[in-house]
Amino acid sequence: MLVSISGSSGLIGRELIDTYTGKGWTIQIINRDSFRMPDNEFLETKIEGADAVINLAGAPILKRWTEDYRKEIYNSRVETTRKITNAILQAKVKPKVFISNSAIGIYDSLNVHTEESSGFSDNFLGKVCRDWEAEALAAIGNTRIVLLRTGVVLSSKGGALKAAYGPFSFGLGGIIGKGDQSFSWVHIRDLVHIYQTILENENISGVVNAVAPNPTTNFHFTKTFGKVLNQITVFKIPISALKVIYGDAASTLTEGQNVVPEKLLKNGFEFEFPTIEKALLNLYRI
Repeated sequence: MLVSISGSSGLIGRELIDTYTGKGWTIQIINRDSFRMPDNEFLETKIEGADAVINLAGAPILKRWTEDYRKEIYNSRVETTRKITNAILQAKVKPKVFISNSAIGIYDSLNVHTEESSGFSDNFLGKVCRDWEAEALAAIGNTRIVLLRTGVVLSSKGGALKAAYGPFSFGLGGIIGKGDQSFSWVHIRDLVHIYQTILENENISGVVNAVAPNPTTNFHFTKTFGKVLNQITVFKIPISALKVIYGDAASTLTEGQNVVPEKLLKNGFEFEFPTIEKALLNLYRI
């Protein structure tokens, strides 16, 4: 199988490449320079003839959102997806499936969300996700499209959990605000299996929530991580302090979405790490 992957240098991309090359698949990298190619060259070298396209491109979210960085967050997702979609539309031999990454940040923080939910956030990230997905949906009728709304990815190799490990390992981990904000997450190994399931199961299309079946709260995550590391978690991190550091981007830490993977469960997907306890013990068993 020939799979084209954008955002291949990120945490998810690296895991997918390691897994798929081990299965004998051929990986075609779409890097930043690829998106600067003329459209015809991009089509011929990155999309034409690929069995699948996985779009993971996007600038990191947890960074202070200046006006320029807001544009980078937006364009690194929306414009890159538009280029891929346009290439799919023009391809003579089109990919069988286009998996375009999105995020659970599209949802509001008030409700429990399945794939049928229409309770969307009206903040900056909500708009980014809606426009991001709209670009991918422009290829409807030309390939099977999956919009993968991913939760917080747990891995010891990178991402939010690796960043949190340092403070937690010294007993400096703390609850953010009241700690009652929802925390929907997925173990990196389950996420890799989700991608493979989607590639192989032609019945899965449209929106897919890529989260574990048991969302938790910031309080429970904090206490569980501290317990796994045999460290206390008595501190509380004021929301005001996070706003000083991250500005509006602090909302990604102080707010959360309660999301369930209904479509995956209905298609028989079995999570190896369905609870936060199992996930953290696997990643940081000591």
